[in-house]
Amino acid sequence: MPDAIVRRSVLFLTLLVHIARGQVSYSIPEEMEKGSIVGNIAQDLGLDLQRLKSGKARIYSRDSTDYIELNRSTGSLLSREKMDRESLCAKTTPCALHLQMIMENPMEFYTITIEITDINDNAPSAGFMLGRAFDPDVGTHALQRYSLKPTDTFRLELHNQADGSKNVEMILQNPLDREKQSSLILLLEAFDGGDPVLSGTVQIHITVLDINDNAPVFTQKIYKTTITENATKGTILTMVSASDTDEGSNSVVTYYISDTVEKNVAEIFLINEKSGELILNGLVDYENVRHYEINIQAKDQGGLSNECKVIIDVLDINDNSPSINIVSSSRSISEGSKSGTVVSVLNVDDLDSGLNGQVQCVLNDDIPFSITSPSSNFVSLQTEQELDREREAEYNISVICADEGLPALSSSVSLRVQISDVNDNAPVFEKSHYEACVLENNTPGLSIFTVKASDADWNQNARVSYILEDSTVNGVSVSSYVSVHPDSGLITAVRSFDYEQLKDFHFRVKAQDGGSPPLSSNATVKIIIEDQNDNAPQVLYPVQTGASVVAEIVPPVAVDGDSGQNAWLSYKLQKATDRALFEVGLQNGEIRTVRQVTDKDTVKQKLTVVVEDNGQPSRSAVVSINVAVADGFPEVLSEFTDFTHEKQYDENLTFYLVIALAAVSFLFITCVVVIISVKIYRWRQSRFLYQSNMPVIPYYPPHYAGTGVTETLPHGYNYEVCMTTDSRKSGCKFSTLGGQNVLVVDPSFTETMQRALKENNGFGLGFTTAEVRKSTHIYRRQY
Repeated sequence: MPDAIVRRSVLFLTLLVHIARGQVSYSIPEEMEKGSIVGNIAQDLGLDLQRLKSGKARIYSRDSTDYIELNRSTGSLLSREKMDRESLCAKTTPCALHLQMIMENPMEFYTITIEITDINDNAPSAGFMLGRAFDPDVGTHALQRYSLKPTDTFRLELHNQADGSKNVEMILQNPLDREKQSSLILLLEAFDGGDPVLSGTVQIHITVLDINDNAPVFTQKIYKTTITENATKGTILTMVSASDTDEGSNSVVTYYISDTVEKNVAEIFLINEKSGELILNGLVDYENVRHYEINIQAKDQGGLSNECKVIIDVLDINDNSPSINIVSSSRSISEGSKSGTVVSVLNVDDLDSGLNGQVQCVLNDDIPFSITSPSSNFVSLQTEQELDREREAEYNISVICADEGLPALSSSVSLRVQISDVNDNAPVFEKSHYEACVLENNTPGLSIFTVKASDADWNQNARVSYILEDSTVNGVSVSSYVSVHPDSGLITAVRSFDYEQLKDFHFRVKAQDGGSPPLSSNATVKIIIEDQNDNAPQVLYPVQTGASVVAEIVPPVAVDGDSGQNAWLSYKLQKATDRALFEVGLQNGEIRTVRQVTDKDTVKQKLTVVVEDNGQPSRSAVVSINVAVADGFPEVLSEFTDFTHEKQYDENLTFYLVIALAAVSFLFITCVVVIISVKIYRWRQSRFLYQSNMPVIPYYPPHYAGTGVTETLPHGYNYEVCMTTDSRKSGCKFSTLGGQNVLVVDPSFTETMQRALKENNGFGLGFTTAEVRKSTHIYRRQY
């Protein structure tokens, strides 16, 4: 082969930097001078130069440390020697160095990828075989075209191969005549695509034979086969076959291996010259060479030849166990460290490929650590959760790495990590919300219940104290209602509670440990005051005064200051002159006639109604009601008088006479005073008092608050009711506070009453029987 003319040009260094998730990539051309700057990793990763020094930053690589070094003072990556891409990677693209930069305290590591780009530093070279020229460069710098001179007899034809290369075939264009010209000399030139273009030339000497004009022809242009890397010597890989259409010795074909780019091919493989069997003559290692391409030439006795290619793929077997190297490791870690804290960094590698080279690392069971893979060959051992020294003070961690081959191969390494203690557990209440019930009228100092909090720490860090947080209840500090024992958490009542004033209240209790700084938590406590049947019923109507008896329009209303079942009321008819004539509603106390009142019924009816609440024990009130049956209003008044006289006589005759005399005297004096007063002030007040249609406004005793439930009559009162004889459906209803409870009076009766009051100074003495009988009326009087 003639010497190739090699031309070199000066290339400017172009750096491409890419950073993502702790990774940085650079691209540099091959053949850089020693000491050239690859890049500044401190600037590209945003690291402080002091961090590079304090963290003892260093470059780690299993195979490429000799090519790159780190300057900690400037953060620059420098080349330690020239790098030849063809020597490092041959035809492999892209060609890259994979490095790691590791720092300690805290432990950090970053992946560095440096791609070596090709420059046009090799010229194509032509061999004696007319098949193809070889150019070690790649891309546009590789072999691009051929040129043959002269071109009058032969022409070139290129054939694309499966691997992307091009074989050149010289084809005869015109018949040869040995007698005119017995030999030819041609010049074959190969060109690459560089700038400037480099080329290589070869001379071709052609001898024209007179008879043997047919070259051997292979049955296939390309043969493919596979072999495992543990195949034994002497294994037959494949058999090539070529035929020659000539006869005699000119048809005898001989096979041999032609020159190839791969080194040591002739030592590893050999071919049977006669049969064409390709035989393994050495050992193949998948980790060294994974693919072979062998050119086989067939020649006949006349010197004509042809060529084919045999492609051999080496199959990997799982013959390499994973290797584990501890790059950096911490012996202890604080239990206050966050989840994800890196404890150790391991370099894990397997020289096999595919599943045989895929490594999975696992840890021993029941430990709060996990394995992550930040890069292909590195794994990080990190905490999976916040550690608790009180639960485990030390961990023995076994890291087991196994590949996925069949059978799988594995390796392991052991690490010991100690956990240092901090106050990292706050007290925890058994509940976040507590509720307790206290019966009203309790004694001060009563123990209500106990809150409990526990701390997972130990010693002083686990000592819990209970504190009542400051708040107010109805404008008063909560400390005047309850207290909390600082050691036991016992909640004690400071005062006696009254359900009618306070039904429930909330406050918060804090549990604080003895750590430094202390940790605490809170719980909400709700105290519910339970009602007792401690309130006797009260009467809203009629209002008791020392004045004379006055007729009431609004029915009596009874209430109970308690609540719940303590205020549930029931009404029962205890006594009656005629039980067959009246009935009492159990829930509403309504008194109705069961049948029509007749002349045969007693004119004077006496009823006794008992009202009970549902408390334990229950409280009750008794109401006496006098009912008179009459045809007209005058008769009603006389019947009421008779009721009073009769009742008092029956009870005590002397008492009756005294009361009657006092009543008559009081009535007379009152009438005189009222008549004189009305005459004097009539011109001022008569229109406003008697012509107004405003309804009667009930009077409620001061400082009373209803409970919104059924009420009762708390004491014994006497009521008198008068009805006409046809009042079958008439009734007197003693109702509750569930609505607007008043006796309903016919409008015509109201107008008649107002007119009578105006004419007779409010005593109603001017009513006629016809006016009274316009509707059914009910009257009552209190004694």
